[in-house]
Amino acid sequence: MSENTRPPGARRRRRPRRPHDHHEATPVAPTPTISLDPDDYIPTGFADLGVPPRVDLGLAAAGFTAPFAIQTQAIPIALTGRDVCGRAKTGSGKTLAFGVPMLSRLEGQGEPMRPRGLVLVPTRELALQVAEVLAPVAVGSGHTVLAVYGGASRQQQISALQRGVDVVVATPLRLIDLLKEDELQLDAVEIVVLDEADRMADDGFTPQVEWILRKVTGEHQTMLFSATLDGDVGHLVQRYMTDPELVAVDAATDTVGTMHHLWLAVHHMDKDRVVGSIASSFAKTIVFCQTKRTCDRVERNLQDLGVKAAAIHGDLPQAAREKALKRFTDGELHVLVATDVAARGIDIDDIGAVIHYEPAPDVKDYLHRSGRTARAGRDGWAITLAEYNQHTQVRILQRALRLEPAPPVEVFSNNPMLKDLSQFESA
Repeated sequence: MSENTRPPGARRRRRPRRPHDHHEATPVAPTPTISLDPDDYIPTGFADLGVPPRVDLGLAAAGFTAPFAIQTQAIPIALTGRDVCGRAKTGSGKTLAFGVPMLSRLEGQGEPMRPRGLVLVPTRELALQVAEVLAPVAVGSGHTVLAVYGGASRQQQISALQRGVDVVVATPLRLIDLLKEDELQLDAVEIVVLDEADRMADDGFTPQVEWILRKVTGEHQTMLFSATLDGDVGHLVQRYMTDPELVAVDAATDTVGTMHHLWLAVHHMDKDRVVGSIASSFAKTIVFCQTKRTCDRVERNLQDLGVKAAAIHGDLPQAAREKALKRFTDGELHVLVATDVAARGIDIDDIGAVIHYEPAPDVKDYLHRSGRTARAGRDGWAITLAEYNQHTQVRILQRALRLEPAPPVEVFSNNPMLKDLSQFESA
């Protein structure tokens, strides 16, 4: 993406407000408040890592008491201001691994339209998730966090930026849109985070990310978190980071230790009933499909079977996707049927199972999808459904995951073991 030029001192004409802005979703949740009396504050395990009391108070009020492995390793290094490359299991706590040192190192308040912390993420859902995790922690230190993404009210985002925001969590395209219209500047940014950098590279965002990074003109710290650190991600590390410290608490193809992998051979006509039988055992299940059309079909078939299910994918309006996610989070829906648009945007700790409606195309997709379950030390199931002509792909995935090769177990929807998956491990 090339940068537009204009005469020195001239300002670009602002884009008029879009007529439908008032129907769009609010970019951030309501401002959180600290419910913990400072007099009752007891330091958390994060304080032992060097986190200052003003941030630790926010962690305690938000219910975070003990750091996970990636946080224990990354936070002390990041607090020194050094660049950090982090690789860890999906769902292992990367948001706090970069968010806590960012909030700890930022002093004072941000000026209007000049944030001092920037987090780039690949999807709208992830922008909201990261902002919602960091916002209550930020309150203790008087900082503000804003999610900036397409599909939400542009004018509301601009108004918040004009009031002054300390940390912006943004998707690349909306951020570029605002930068080109002079709605914000990045010259005051002190800390940049690239979260899920491999996904941004896979989705073709590398040129946009580089365009944004060139706008961060002041001295700054850079943190990058990714499942892999090769390819385009390696290029970003080499070009935009200075002697980064690598923090890796797993091998690149490791899965969470509490995750159970199950490979089932199913008949095409019985597939949705198998999904319904499995989902009946869990409060929350995600089903990943390859295409939007498959997603919609599975949603309809599950609903016909009496399953409380909803689909989310890129063709749905952002407001509809957010509504479905909220209903799923609140327990009103038991099954979420999703394309990969949600593979990195869902951060819910109590998802019991992830069902791959067909074998994942490669091990990276398998890990990112499966990582929605077995989070925060909880058990979870990653179940792959394979039709007769997909068994070879199952063997490829098993080898890449360093799992013991095993042919898929043939099942029909009336198999009682589907309602108690642990029986498959003991069979």
